[in-house]
Amino acid sequence: MKKVAIIGAGITGLSTAYTIQRAIDKGQDIDYVLLEKDSRLGGKICTERTSDGFVAEGGPDSFISTKPWIFELAKKLDCEDRIIPSNDELKKTYILIGNKLRMLPDGVMMVVPTKIMPFITTDLFSWPGKLRMAMDYFIPKKREPGDETLASFIERRLGKECLHRLADPLVAGVYSSDPETMSLQATFPILLDMEQKYGSLLKGTFTSMKGRAKAQHGPSSGPKRTLHMSFKGGMQDLINEVVKALDKDKILIGADVQKVDEVEGEDGSTTYRIHLAGGKTVGANAVIFASLAHETANLVTGIDKDLAGILKEIPQISAATVSLAYRKSDVKHDFKGFGFLVPLGEGYKIKGCTWSSTKWSGRVPSDDYAIIRVFLGGSRKQELTFLSDDEMKAVVKSEIKKIMGIDAEPVNTWIFRWPNSMPQYTLGHLDRVKKIDEYVACHPGIFLAGASYRGVGIPDCINSGTKAAEAALSYLAGKIEPAKV
Repeated sequence: MKKVAIIGAGITGLSTAYTIQRAIDKGQDIDYVLLEKDSRLGGKICTERTSDGFVAEGGPDSFISTKPWIFELAKKLDCEDRIIPSNDELKKTYILIGNKLRMLPDGVMMVVPTKIMPFITTDLFSWPGKLRMAMDYFIPKKREPGDETLASFIERRLGKECLHRLADPLVAGVYSSDPETMSLQATFPILLDMEQKYGSLLKGTFTSMKGRAKAQHGPSSGPKRTLHMSFKGGMQDLINEVVKALDKDKILIGADVQKVDEVEGEDGSTTYRIHLAGGKTVGANAVIFASLAHETANLVTGIDKDLAGILKEIPQISAATVSLAYRKSDVKHDFKGFGFLVPLGEGYKIKGCTWSSTKWSGRVPSDDYAIIRVFLGGSRKQELTFLSDDEMKAVVKSEIKKIMGIDAEPVNTWIFRWPNSMPQYTLGHLDRVKKIDEYVACHPGIFLAGASYRGVGIPDCINSGTKAAEAALSYLAGKIEPAKV
């Protein structure tokens, strides 16, 4: 019986394993083993649930509903009823400018305003800044082909103020990235497409609003759709449901892979030997690397130094989250909104804050409590990720006091660190991915998947893992498929 080894059990690896498990359940003669070096499954999806009713997310707290793959997975797992919308009737997002929380005007899609009056009346932008953004309607599209940074694109089309007050805090807070280095083609290709198709972001956004609204709200059946959605018990619900569907005997936790070797058989076929810490080895006919690019690079050095070298060119950065629970009676803030983002130039260490118990139902034991989640680190302030617990708490409490006026002691605090775990799609990223595809194609039976390549969101990782599993199954069935990551 042929066997697939899957390295890494975040949502990518779990989706990979689930696809193969379904093939087995349908009668395909195949085996697999899922190898995870940590003591838990799920990767950056990590939810802490306390006995007294608090729910704190360590990694992503939601997913974007415009991509279908998480809904498809939930339907297969029969857990669609666990999906919940955000509380959009309370939706307000703020940007900290000049030590004042200024509301993001209604109708902003990505970085483009779609409603006239909220844009005119907002105090987020100055009048010169508003006029500069409106000039996008008349600025000709870029004629020269090729990639550019997100910062270059936003400044060229919408001006410096939009870049510094909106685009910069959005990508720093949501993606932990720096727009000065981000590849436009790899991260926001829709903006590039709008410019090329309509000649203007404003024209493109207005033209496509009906289609976007339909995609956002989705079909009438199933859960109500908001742009961002989560699960009743936190994103860990999804991990638990996938794990329940797998064969537990095929999952090895604490399996620290050291390297992978190619082994040529007497019949000319290629198999793989996976070396684990402690000296144990696992054999496989195919290997799916659901690990981050820099980790995969270390594992394949003995197989292909050129592949390892280009994998290492994909940067990884570090970030952290701190969640704090408060008694509402101890604070004066009303928590009316989803939270705020902090531009780099405002002089704060934190990148933003989500008011989790407002954004999501079921995150606190009762309405007497509130829970917030603060973001630190990222591409420009990675050193903050490595502060001690006491130092990190002190930074967060000090800055939350300045911004929100909260001087009370939290009733509970959760700290999560994610060192070197967030891929960055820097300028030229798609060219690197294309080159990786070419190297991988030279090694039949090797497949790469995950956030390092074609999408960092949870739906993208599910899709990537599913496709890698399908390609591996086709390969082992004698159907040669391109080994695209």
